[in-house]
Amino acid sequence: MLTPFIERWRSAIIMSKARILDPSESYTFSKYAQLAYDSADILAEFGVTLKNSSLQLPQQLPIDLQPLRTELQENLTLVDPVSEMARREALIFPILKTICKFIQVPLKIEYPVRVSNWLKGSFDYFIPTEQNLLVVEAKNADLARGFTQLAVELIALDQWTDSTVPMLYGTVTTGDTWKFGIFQRQEKIVHKDINTYAIPSDLKLVLSVLFGISLS
Repeated sequence: MLTPFIERWRSAIIMSKARILDPSESYTFSKYAQLAYDSADILAEFGVTLKNSSLQLPQQLPIDLQPLRTELQENLTLVDPVSEMARREALIFPILKTICKFIQVPLKIEYPVRVSNWLKGSFDYFIPTEQNLLVVEAKNADLARGFTQLAVELIALDQWTDSTVPMLYGTVTTGDTWKFGIFQRQEKIVHKDINTYAIPSDLKLVLSVLFGISLS
């Protein structure tokens, strides 16, 4: 039997967590990247656990990556990727275009989704294969807050998609840095990769993972 002190302590924790998201408020996906709360606490509001893991991601590389490497290097010599628009045009779009062109699927940009008042907004990039790959551009080059947004979008995608695959994949990127995540749907666990990958030095690995996810 719990002591009165422990009961009060548990009640205080439950009450404090319940105040992270206001039931009467509306939240867009991008709003979650602005909240000053811990990512794990935000995901707990949806009954989802966050774990940091060294992910074993699927990999395939069905193309010669040299033309893309050359394009990215040329872009970096011509454009200083400081602004979000510059990063998007010079680094992110060419990589995702390469994936979609090869697998012959459309690249959805600013794709609108609404599941509820807490799960709504636009996916920055969405590749509608069976795995439904999500890509979130990290605002202000902040990968940590960008991953919070990605995780919430994966939760929304879980409820929105007709796909029955056990895992959904996503990545958050500043253009020159990429971090991947997986949502185990049945277990309700988001796995955040402890590794980050740089462009252009890790282009082969990033492209291999993006192809591996899209073609698996």
